[in-house]
Amino acid sequence: MAQTTTVTLLRYEGLRNKAWIFTQMGLMPGFPFPSPLAGTEGLAFGRLLGSGAGNGFGLKPNLGVYAFVGHWASRAAADRFFAAHPWWRNNERHLTEKTTFYLEATMTHGEWGGQQPFTPQPEKHDPNAPVAVITRATIRTRKLADFWRYVPQTSASVYNHPERKLSIGVGEYPVFMQATFSLWTSGKAMRNFAYKSKHHAEAVKLTRERDWYKEEMFTRFRILEVDGNWNGTDLSGIR
Repeated sequence: MAQTTTVTLLRYEGLRNKAWIFTQMGLMPGFPFPSPLAGTEGLAFGRLLGSGAGNGFGLKPNLGVYAFVGHWASRAAADRFFAAHPWWRNNERHLTEKTTFYLEATMTHGEWGGQQPFTPQPEKHDPNAPVAVITRATIRTRKLADFWRYVPQTSASVYNHPERKLSIGVGEYPVFMQATFSLWTSGKAMRNFAYKSKHHAEAVKLTRERDWYKEEMFTRFRILEVDGNWNGTDLSGIR
C-alpha cells in the first residue's frame, strides 16, 4: 500500500483551549519527552508545529493556529488515527476549525531533523495539477537577525501570488526552525514563482551567499484529498 502524508491545520479559540494545545508542543515526536503518539500504528514521522503572527511568518507567535504533519505507512493507518486515536479525539474537543490534506510526495531533497521522512514517487507528478509544498529549515543562530530582515518581503510575494491557493508559516520553534506549507494551482505555477519571482530568487541567492541554514528540506506533493474548512472556506475541491 502507498505511503501517505497528512498535513492538518488546526485552529483554537479561548484561553483554555489555547493553553491546552500549547502544553502539547513538548509532548510530540522529536522532543525529549514522553509522546502521546509513541507507538501509533503506521506513524513513521510526526510533528506538531506552531505558527507566527499574520500569515504565519511573523516573529510574534500565534497561539491559536498550529499544524500537525504525519507520514504514514498507508492511508488506512492515517484514517485509523483520525477516527479513533485517544490523543486526537481529545484534541478535537478543543478545536474550532481544522482541515486535513492527504498528500503523496513526488519529489524531495534535504533533511528534517536529520531524517528524510518522505518517499517520493516522481512518476506521479503532473505539472498541470494542483500541488502542495513543504519547506523546512533550521536557521543558524548567528544568522537569525539577517534572515528575518528578508522574510517579510519574501512571504508577502508568496501571499500575493495569484496562483497561490494557501500558504502558512509554521515550525517546531518558528523563530529558528521555520517551515512553510503552501498550495498552488499547478506544479508549473509553483515553479514559475520559484524561478521568476524577484523576491524569491533574491532569497534563494542570499541563502547560499550568507549560509543561513544548517539544515533544509523541500518536498513537493500531489494532492489526494482535502477534508475540512480553513478560514471558513471549504477546500475539498482542491485536487
